[in-house]
Amino acid sequence: MPITLENKLVVAISSRALFDFEEENRVYEAGVAGGDDRSYRQYQLDRLDVPARVGVAFPLVQKLLAFNQGNEIDSHRVEVVVLSRNDPVSGMRVFRSARQVDLKIERGVFTRGRDPFGYLNALGAHLFLSANERDVRSALVAGFPSARVYPDSAKKAELHPDEIRIAFDGDAVLFSDEAERVFQRNGLDAFQQHETERAATPLPPGPFKPLLQALHRLQGLAGHEVPVKIRTALVTARSAPAHERAIRTLMDWKIDIDEAMFLGGLDKGAFLREFEPDFFFDDQTRHCESAARVSPTGHVISGIANHDHA
Repeated sequence: MPITLENKLVVAISSRALFDFEEENRVYEAGVAGGDDRSYRQYQLDRLDVPARVGVAFPLVQKLLAFNQGNEIDSHRVEVVVLSRNDPVSGMRVFRSARQVDLKIERGVFTRGRDPFGYLNALGAHLFLSANERDVRSALVAGFPSARVYPDSAKKAELHPDEIRIAFDGDAVLFSDEAERVFQRNGLDAFQQHETERAATPLPPGPFKPLLQALHRLQGLAGHEVPVKIRTALVTARSAPAHERAIRTLMDWKIDIDEAMFLGGLDKGAFLREFEPDFFFDDQTRHCESAARVSPTGHVISGIANHDHA
């Protein structure tokens, strides 16, 4: 039987999201600006045995891989693949750095500066994390949950070593930006009326519904076959009465959320400090900037808040 990634949670991740390659990226950008990436390749080759520092998504990846127990292929429920603009030579340092910290990543695609997002389809990815804005936008347009990581986000995964905590914004992330467009166009009162009138009508899905579904499937295993649990949270600017449509939408999807915070415009950072997520996803930069001070954060670059008028 051929090896397949079917029925696994597949996470594609750039090297800069997995490891702290910000200094290396500056060398890369300088080389590309001069029309030659050979200085960058040599820079990485000279540091082949120097372990890279952990990046913003490293703790999340480490916890997700804990779902892979034993040596049997069938026991591997999570696949993490490095999907990078790095060249193959520089990719050796990525794999070696992963091995040095016992991170069991076996697969990678390195495109030497070319757009890598096209390989998401071949991978069947449920999540793509990258520091490259253009790659994230392209992946979202292609229908894959994707976020631009904030490399300098706080990392506090060690606080809950046996629990994966992931928090999502609602509109334009888990749900479509249908209601957000009403708010942007006509204001809060019109938004509340729109959502109250449609409380029993499920919201159309947003770009991160596939990831939430995949996590929900893993939740059924957590605590039984593997020593790690998943806890999810909805952290949204919605407030009553607009809360009901969001809850009913999740019920229609048959997905349970562990916590829901309807903040009515309050700063999300203070609440995320209490929830302590391994990652938070939001479509608005002001919320991402607040969140990044207390937790790993990804910007979902889609919807009307990001000037997407499609």
